[in-house]
Amino acid sequence: MNLLEIDNLKVNINDKEIINGLNLKIDKGQVHALMGQNGCGKSTLAKAITGHFAINVTGGSIKYKNLDLLNMEPEERANRGIFMSFQSPREIPGVNNLYFLKTSLNLKREFNGQEELNSAQMLKKIKTLTKELGIDDKVLKRYVNDGFSGGEKKTNELLQMLLLEPDLIILDEIDSGLDIDALKRVGEGINRLLDGKTSVLIITHYKRVLDYIKPDVVHVMAGGKIVKTGDISIVNILEDKGYGGIDNASS
Repeated sequence: MNLLEIDNLKVNINDKEIINGLNLKIDKGQVHALMGQNGCGKSTLAKAITGHFAINVTGGSIKYKNLDLLNMEPEERANRGIFMSFQSPREIPGVNNLYFLKTSLNLKREFNGQEELNSAQMLKKIKTLTKELGIDDKVLKRYVNDGFSGGEKKTNELLQMLLLEPDLIILDEIDSGLDIDALKRVGEGINRLLDGKTSVLIITHYKRVLDYIKPDVVHVMAGGKIVKTGDISIVNILEDKGYGGIDNASS
């Protein structure tokens, strides 16, 4: 079953065409890796899926759970189970991390017709996760990402992800700024969600993150579209020969 289906997508940013006729299908439970040189449109695709204000979809369609995603506001997309981990997570001074987590989860629960969790239930749930992830509970008292190191920001997003239990996870260069130990911790956390129902789209330049989060399918982008699709062997070619080793014929 296709969780996400993108057909002939075209996207502009500031009147410049970034994505030109992109097609992509992600089945429920699949892990897809998306690779490509800088400027080819990888992050723009992620923004189109999540509804970023800067992008302008000029053609094509995106269906999510057989619904028209392009007619949804960003908050509805999130409440329906789409989660994006940013390359550089924003700092939000003045907003308590625990309050942010509680509000995010309860808004999603309300949207899906579930009862809200009270403060005691929420704290128990979050502290269970922080213990399992080896996260110091002190982060719950801090402002969201304010003064966090790169690894702390990514770990904090992992905590959000595990709490919200999304159906589609988009990881935009999650390996950026992480040391080996932090990357391993993040990879192990994401793998906990891979239950055969959750799907993942990993946007990356490097193989190392794919050593922890194993992709079922690998895509290469160039010129605003996907030009090559295959298995992990594509990554090995890129590591050995660079993008010049990948021909631009679709497969």
